Amino acid sequence: MTTRILTEAAASISELKANPMKVALSADGAPVAVLNRNEPAFYCVPAEAYEMLMDHVEDLELLAIAEKRKDEESIKADIDEL
Repeated sequence: MTTRILTEAAASISELKANPMKVALSADGAPVAVLNRNEPAFYCVPAEAYEMLMDHVEDLELLAIAEKRKDEESIKADIDEL
């Protein structure tokens, strides 16, 4: 079975066990595919990249809500009355 590896960098589980920080830092801030028997088992994603990914996911969720509501009737409100 062939599986796509969605990163430029990859490391084996043995390499990860031997030196986790070396593997994590080996891709200069990009994710690293951790392979088990030449198949991706999981991705090691640096904190900064993960935070950026989560921000992007949140933006997409908010966009979906905005698209869903764009044709709804608007209600005028006075901020002083809130």
